[in-house]
Amino acid sequence: MAQIDSLFATRLYHAKLAEHGTPVDVEELEASCYAIAEDDDAGNDWCEANDYAGYTSYASLSDLPWRFPIFKDLVAVLDAHVASFAKDLQFDLADRPLELEDIWINILPEGGIHTSHIHPHSVISGTAYVAMPEGTSALKLEDPRLPMMMAAPTRVKDARRELQPFIYLRPAPGEVLLWESWLRHEVPMNMSEENRITVSFNYKWA
Repeated sequence: MAQIDSLFATRLYHAKLAEHGTPVDVEELEASCYAIAEDDDAGNDWCEANDYAGYTSYASLSDLPWRFPIFKDLVAVLDAHVASFAKDLQFDLADRPLELEDIWINILPEGGIHTSHIHPHSVISGTAYVAMPEGTSALKLEDPRLPMMMAAPTRVKDARRELQPFIYLRPAPGEVLLWESWLRHEVPMNMSEENRITVSFNYKWA
């Protein structure tokens, strides 16, 4: 009898922030995101100059945990989630931990998108979900083998999840997703009239 195995797994970590450490108050985190966005002139100027719909602190602020205690609490929780994911990935870290490299706010209004990209200089990337109104866009993950499939036929619509070329995920506020930084991802257009708010981050090998 033929044996068919699944090889080269792509792992995705999905959990509630509260599963590790002190629970993070999502409402306080949302209010802090708006407060920072309102005061971040450099970030808003960058968004306007680069036709970025909404607001991101990616190009302007690198000290969120210093600015608001809620971000310091968030990082402490994220450290535990990342350590748990690294253990699942069976990384040989040689007593050198993964540590936070950068963390930034994303406020995506109606019509806003975040095009497909990777984080090539990091090990683990992820997003903590702060506000996900009804109808807002999911996260879209791409099969990393896709560029090499060349002449392969498309998959049937009801293909098994591990064979689908794209996976869409819509976490709830207070949840976190982690993935290896080479995994291509994007945020399709936000079709909700309300803002989609997240906090994204990268971890590097110290």
